[in-house]
Amino acid sequence: AALKDRLRSQVSAALKEGRVTPTELCQRCLALIKSTKFLNAYITVAEESALKQAEESEERYKRGQPLGVLDGIPIAVKDNFNTVGIETTCASNMLKGYISPYNATVVQKLLDQGAVLLGKTNLDEFAMGSGSTDGIFGPVRNPWSYSKQYKEKCVPKSHSEDEESNWVITGGSSGGSAAAVSSFTCFAALGSDTGGSTRNPAAHCGVVGLKPTYGLISRHGLIPLVNSMDVPGILTRCVDDAALLLGSLAGHDPKDSTTIQDDFKPFELPNLTDVSKLSIGIPKEYHAPGLSSEILALWSKAADLFKNAGAKVVEVSLPHTRYSIVCYHVLCTAEVASNMARFDGLEYGHRSDMNESTESMYAATRREGFNDVVRGRILSGNYFLLKENYEKYFVKAQKVRRLIANDFMKVFRSGVDILLTPTTLTDAAPYTEFIQEDNRTRSAQDDILTQAANMAGLPAINIPTALSERGLPVGLQFIGRSFQEKQLLTVAKWFEKQVQFPMIQLEEVKRHDNGVFQHQKSASFS
Repeated sequence: AALKDRLRSQVSAALKEGRVTPTELCQRCLALIKSTKFLNAYITVAEESALKQAEESEERYKRGQPLGVLDGIPIAVKDNFNTVGIETTCASNMLKGYISPYNATVVQKLLDQGAVLLGKTNLDEFAMGSGSTDGIFGPVRNPWSYSKQYKEKCVPKSHSEDEESNWVITGGSSGGSAAAVSSFTCFAALGSDTGGSTRNPAAHCGVVGLKPTYGLISRHGLIPLVNSMDVPGILTRCVDDAALLLGSLAGHDPKDSTTIQDDFKPFELPNLTDVSKLSIGIPKEYHAPGLSSEILALWSKAADLFKNAGAKVVEVSLPHTRYSIVCYHVLCTAEVASNMARFDGLEYGHRSDMNESTESMYAATRREGFNDVVRGRILSGNYFLLKENYEKYFVKAQKVRRLIANDFMKVFRSGVDILLTPTTLTDAAPYTEFIQEDNRTRSAQDDILTQAANMAGLPAINIPTALSERGLPVGLQFIGRSFQEKQLLTVAKWFEKQVQFPMIQLEEVKRHDNGVFQHQKSASFS
């Protein structure tokens, strides 16, 4: 239960009282990263700079001048956020070896508040995927694959099968960040969320995954996938921690014209005791094809939980949801085609040795630098943007996107406060099963319950809710009104307290480093 305690009262308090120093905390996290290397959660571990940041934090604590609650707290960042002095690869050959001359705004804000950056986490190449299996550094393994809960339920036919083919995926594309938080190697991590890339892995890894309202957090320095939908995501072990990170990151950024103009006031979440004034909407369209009976039952049970506590629970309709995944695919690939045009081998990143002509150099660079998934999305996007197809596909998809956003507006105007939906169709798939289908098919299936919130620009959060029959995490999603994160997180916190999601019992980690595991088990960062 200690993992669910708030950062403010646990780790930050321990740092202030001198019961643990930032350097000790950093060293223990780095040791745990090494002992969980088999998870492949990190692409780059910035040990030297992390220890230096921890030492600087320690000096501030000695002077009694910490920069805030995040001072000395170890965090990780998805490897599609630019970082000074640390490679930013997007898990692609195109950017292998690339070191940015500037920090992403969200990274700079964390560093300015004394957070210790442990390293960069693994992902699908350029964040295009839903399994964290398609990057050049190999797939990320879900920490729950090595948990006592999963191993007790999943009996392998042989030891070799257990080791080589029984592990499950993290979801994606922010799978490295979700695995890093789930396995206790950091106290919080940044992901990105374009169609569910923070909430999906959060559901599969049993952690909290928050996608804020579009424009609430700066995208400056986040290497773009789909500009009109990308949002920096927050992964933590409890809702209070997510609220604390949000307060540290939100607000106007002059370097990102899409951010809100008003100042954002950080908030502490109240302990909600009375939910009788709440109206919870259950969108009937989210009973989608492929939704497992297990998750359907859990969704129904959660609705009953609110109803029995006095909340008004109503079925609502979002009629254009059934068109959303096709609409998302058209808009996503169109923007991908535009964004990927900058990688031409001239100014930064990979450059082919082909020198017959400028055109052949361009072509060879992009063929060598991008994987099949990225090239396929560029091809699709350029097809939709052809003069003869532009009105038929791109403009039509934009109109449908407006209808999808209007559906949400109508429901919220009707008096509904929060929407409750599943986050994923099933629990995490075994890797060997997951790779049987192509990336496009998998993404269409895995994004179906999450991407509509991105197209409408609404805040949404995954809350780990229960373990499946296989002993794997299952999460539910709450979708809120635009810029009403406080209400969304307050309700999510109440739900989190009711369900009491079990702590992961990492037998594999215990064998690797019992001392480190025991320490990390005892404190969450808020």
